Formats: sequence, C-alpha cells, structure tokens
Amino acid sequence: FCPGCRALQPPAPRPDLFRLMDCDRSFRVDAQQLQRRFRSLQRVLHPDRFGQRPPKEQHYSEQHSSLINKAYQTLLNPLSRGLYLLELNGVEPAQETDCDADSVFLMEIMEINERLAEPKNEDTLEEIETLLKVKQEELTKEVTAAFERDDLQEAKKLLAKMKYFANLEDKLKKKKIPS
Repeated sequence: FCPGCRALQPPAPRPDLFRLMDCDRSFRVDAQQLQRRFRSLQRVLHPDRFGQRPPKEQHYSEQHSSLINKAYQTLLNPLSRGLYLLELNGVEPAQETDCDADSVFLMEIMEINERLAEPKNEDTLEEIETLLKVKQEELTKEVTAAFERDDLQEAKKLLAKMKYFANLEDKLKKKKIPS
C-alpha cells in the first residue's frame, strides 16, 4: 500500500516467496505459520475487499491474491519448495535423464509403475499409496539434510527422485477415481 494515500500498489515483478510469506529462506518451513501468514494476507488483499475501489486497485488485488496463493502452494509442498530453493540459488533442476545412472532406483520406479498398470485392486492401491508416502517422507528428510549441509547438488538429485514419486502419486490418484 502507498504510505501516503493507502492505495494498493502492484506486486513486485519477481518477489521472494519466502520473504512474502515471512519465512526463513530454508527447506524447513513451519506449515502452521505459513498458513497463518497466508490467511492474514488474503484477509487484507483478497479481491472481494476491493470491489468498491478503482479498477486499477481491483486488478492489483487480483495479482496479489494470485501471488499469495502461488507462494503458499509453492512453499507448502516439499518438492516445489525444494525446486524453488534451487532456483533461488541458481541451480538448474535435474532433467528426467539425471537419475538414469541410478539403475536400482529406476527399477523400483518401473516396478511401481507396472503394479499401477495392473487391473484395479484396492489392496494393491493402498499398498502403493503407503509405499509412496514412506518414500516421500524419507526423501523429504534427506533433502532437508542436504539443504542444511548446503549440498545443492545432492538436494537436486534427491528432488529429481521426489519428482518421480510425485508422478506416481498422480497416477495413483487418477487410478483411484471411480470411472
């Protein structure tokens, strides 16, 4: 807001999402604090509060609201948060082929994919869901440790693995939807 006239100003072109959400620039994020900040910003900047304001301010409100949603979703999810941290540190995210050296990992991904391709079976889907959850939790711990050691290349490799598991989670969700 303009300190003089209190008119809403446009968002910065490339804001730091951590600063916007009042978080330390770290892989560890306090989800409750993040949620409180999200709600407080949306209470102040949500477009519904600007219905009686000039069109320019209404537009800025929409931009701010969208940015706050993006910041919240990015920082809440470990994979997107890790990829964003890499980006802030000037590290390119891993490409699909960067995990190819780890044949044991790729075999594991292939086996889970094959199990997902089998005819729908609730028990199998629950097993896979539990397995994916455990794998993502393990990887999140490893990524946290890598960032805390400032080992960005290791974090990059681990985030690439997380991406594979996230893709499997998406496939699982689609399979669980009743057709």
